[in-house]
Amino acid sequence: MTSRTKDDLARLSLNQETVKQWSLPELADGCAAAGLRHVGLWREPVQKYGVDAATKLMREAGLTVTSLCRGGFFTAADPQGRATALDDNRAAIDEAAALGTDTLVLVSGGLPPGSRDLHGARERVAEALAELGPYAAERGVRLAIEPLHPMYASDRCVVSTLAQALDLAERFPAEQVGVVVDTYHLWWDDTVGEGIERAGRGGRLAAFQLADWVTPLPEGVLLGRGQLGDGAVDLRWFRERTEAAGYDGPIEVEIFNPGLWERDGAEVLAEVIARYREHVLSPE
Repeated sequence: MTSRTKDDLARLSLNQETVKQWSLPELADGCAAAGLRHVGLWREPVQKYGVDAATKLMREAGLTVTSLCRGGFFTAADPQGRATALDDNRAAIDEAAALGTDTLVLVSGGLPPGSRDLHGARERVAEALAELGPYAAERGVRLAIEPLHPMYASDRCVVSTLAQALDLAERFPAEQVGVVVDTYHLWWDDTVGEGIERAGRGGRLAAFQLADWVTPLPEGVLLGRGQLGDGAVDLRWFRERTEAAGYDGPIEVEIFNPGLWERDGAEVLAEVIARYREHVLSPE
């Protein structure tokens, strides 16, 4: 492949979990040095560093925060659990607004202990969205439902397909609730192309995230995301389909992989950029 300029990185966003070994200052410095303009952040390290300090740090590095992860976990069956989740999500919305991002990624939550009622759990997600949507919109933040692979349905996310996410989102105004297209979670679904088109028509495409699917999955499966190009996902196809649906926003690389975390962060970022150019962008 021929060499490219930094302009082809204009949409690339590095989610900080991809280089979890980096502190927030290292993340800001490393992204700026590599020519990136965007980062995706997670609440726990931001809270530890300080929301205002993190906001200042990213701004001074010339970086835009493309998303904050995560809110959600709405499926508790007891009133106190639901109230606690709503309070925590209001705090997450406030943090997103302070950081200047318009996207709060939601992981909906799994089944409560002893429950087998997927429908009921999804309805509790809808109830939470109804409560939080106006609060978020008033602060310039959109709630972005992320469907997770079905293997996470019992313990982490009862929303498993893009169609399910859209069925929830479409109950609310598009400026309040959108959806996340994450290649790791959706690559297997032969209806995902139709879902992307549907999301585009409704103005629901809030975020687009990349990771590859490699096997065998590790024990626990959570930390099994692969580097771009190492697995089974047609990453370029997803980019083309989201663009055809009208999405021209950031493309965020979010990889949970201990093997990457053991390496030098600058080396990992350089590899991400090379793989992004090779497997996501159109060949020159």
